Order: sequence, then structure tokens, then C-alpha cells
Amino acid sequence: MKRSLYVFAAISTICLLSISCVPKRKLHAAQNDAAALRADSAQLAGEIAQQQSTIGQLKQQIGDLNKKVEDLNSQAGLLSSDAKNKQNQLNMTQEQLARLQALMEQQRHAIQEIRQKMSDALVGFSAKDLTVSIKNGKVYVSLSENLLFPSGSAVVNPKGKDALGKLAQVLNSNPEITVDCEGHTDSVPIHGRYQDNWALSVARSTAIVRILTTDYQVEPTRVIASGHSRYEPVQDNSTADGRAQNRRTDIILTPKLDELFKLLESAPGGGNTGNAPPASSTTSK
Repeated sequence: MKRSLYVFAAISTICLLSISCVPKRKLHAAQNDAAALRADSAQLAGEIAQQQSTIGQLKQQIGDLNKKVEDLNSQAGLLSSDAKNKQNQLNMTQEQLARLQALMEQQRHAIQEIRQKMSDALVGFSAKDLTVSIKNGKVYVSLSENLLFPSGSAVVNPKGKDALGKLAQVLNSNPEITVDCEGHTDSVPIHGRYQDNWALSVARSTAIVRILTTDYQVEPTRVIASGHSRYEPVQDNSTADGRAQNRRTDIILTPKLDELFKLLESAPGGGNTGNAPPASSTTSK
């Protein structure tokens, strides 16, 4: 009996020990699980914070990109408007160029017509004394000293007045023509009434202008008189023939270019190109 009691006590003790051990193991396991969960939670919280930071950066980048898109759209609008303006300017320039070409062609025909009229009117004069040509888009009627003046004089002789009368008929029937009368001499110094070749060349050009405007009623506002002395020779002054050709009066005829000048002034970048030649004046170069 006593022995049975000992056995029973031992078994009871073993059972009690077994019962107390089981909860401790579960507790440790639960504690370990909780620690692991806390670690996982902390790691997850860190990852969430990092993702939120990344999301914030991406939102900022999106905002910046949207601003850039707005700026680019604004620039595109400006460029589109500028392109339209440029296209309009180009269209205007092309139209003006077409008009300019038409006016230049009209000018060329007018010059040819003036030349023909002058050639027909002055057909009876020798080519040695009178020539009609086109230079620099103008008609040049070149009259020799022999046709117009005695040597060293600015008094127009009868044959010269006859030539000027025929020339004036063309001018009066074509009022759109402007007239530039240029006196020229050779390089030989003169002695007598005129101080020098400057004075002689100016006196000759003004004498012709007076005949055209007074005797033949050419409108004075269409006419310019100028003297060039020896400084615009057409031939070498070292020979007698060259000097004879240099002693001349050039009557330069130009159709009025008012419409052409207006077109040039209205062109983009166009400035004041001037108008038709000024009213009658006397100058020397």
C-alpha cells in the first residue's frame, strides 16, 4: 500500500510537470511569432513609407511634366501663330514680287518704246552727232558738241535747236517721261568767257533746259540740269576723236516710277526709296 502511494505520487508529479511544460512552450512559440510579426510589420511599415515617398516624388514629377506640357502647348500656340504670320507675310511678299516683276516688265517696255520714239523723231541726224541708246534702264540721247554748240560756247546753234525741238515733241506727247540734261566736256582747259570746264558744262546743260522749257514748253518740273565737266568721259581724252566724243550733252529720259517706288516702300523691310526725280534744278558734280 505504501508502495502504491509512492507510485501514485510520482505519477502525479510527472503529470503536473507535463501539464506545466506544455503552456510554456506555446507561450514561447507565441512570443516568437509575435516578435516575427512585429518585425514583419515594422519592415512592411518601412516599405509603405518608402512607397509613399516614391509616390510623392512621382506626383511631383507628374506635376512638373504637366507644367512642361502646358508650356510646350503655349509655345506651340505661339509658334503656330508666328507661322501663320510668316505665311501671310510670305504670301504678301510673293504678291508684291509678282507685282514688282510686272512693273519692271512694264518699265522695260516703256523704255523700249521711248527709245523707238526718239530714234524715229531724230532719224535725220548723223550718228556721229546724235545717238539714242539704253543704259542702266534709261534712254540716253547723246548730242555732240558739233551738233549743239560752237567751240567753248554755251549758245545753242540752229541745227541743235532743231534737234531739241524734235526731242521736245516726243517729251510733250509723253508727259510721264522725266528729263535729266547732263553737260560733259573733254580734259582740255578752256580760256575765255567761262572759268573752267565745270562752268562750261553747267552753262551748256542749263541752256538746253531753257530751250526745252521756254521755247518748246516742256514742263519745267520734269527737267534737271547738271554739269559733269571732264569727269565722266566715254572715250580716252588722249586722242582728238576721243575728246570730240567726250564733248557732249546727254539727255537722259526715264519713265516716272511712282508706282514702283510705292511698291518697294510697302515691301517688308522697305525704306524710303525716294520718289520720281526732283523738280528742275541746276547742279554740278
